[in-house]
Amino acid sequence: GASVYALSERGATSETARWLADAENQSDLIGGAGNVSLDDKDKMLAGVLLDLSMTASLSSSLNVGQKVLSNMGSITSLHKRRVEQAGFMVLKSPDIPSILVETGFISNPNEARKLHTASHQQALARSIQTGIRQFFRENPPPGTYIAWLRDEGKIAPAPREHVVARGESLALIAQRYQISLALLRSTNNLNGDVIKVGQTLQIPATALAAQ
Repeated sequence: GASVYALSERGATSETARWLADAENQSDLIGGAGNVSLDDKDKMLAGVLLDLSMTASLSSSLNVGQKVLSNMGSITSLHKRRVEQAGFMVLKSPDIPSILVETGFISNPNEARKLHTASHQQALARSIQTGIRQFFRENPPPGTYIAWLRDEGKIAPAPREHVVARGESLALIAQRYQISLALLRSTNNLNGDVIKVGQTLQIPATALAAQ
């Protein structure tokens, strides 16, 4: 099954300590927008700033990771339905939300066969893109075009999630939210009407007014 990883709490703590101990990092910038420098801060203040930055980065990583995982669940089976956490080096930036996505296991013949097909690769890529776009629509960086659209009320609310319960069909869910089957399929990258109990579906924003 597919997995999404974010940095573990222990990894975040050790990485903060490493940044403070490494003199070369004192001149690096944190804060995403490049407006906070550590080189003119005493060790205690630098530690507080790094800790705040790492905590915010980890929170955002878990948020975007869960959205990506939920969307991938409509395409392939999941190893776990929650974002896992580990100390992978690629996840240790203190100021940039980072996730690691495992799309499947090549040691599993069925998954290896699907991963070799262009259609499955594209479906997985679209599901990852959808999750990332949902995150940025809900959490647009200040000063960006998306943030301006949200502040001006010109951007639709993010899609609502619906977890499929036993006895539900795609047609029944579409009827409940007063949307077309075609729209529900396209929003969730579905090729047909087969859904699984526990699967998370994204309900397009156009349906929210009816609820």
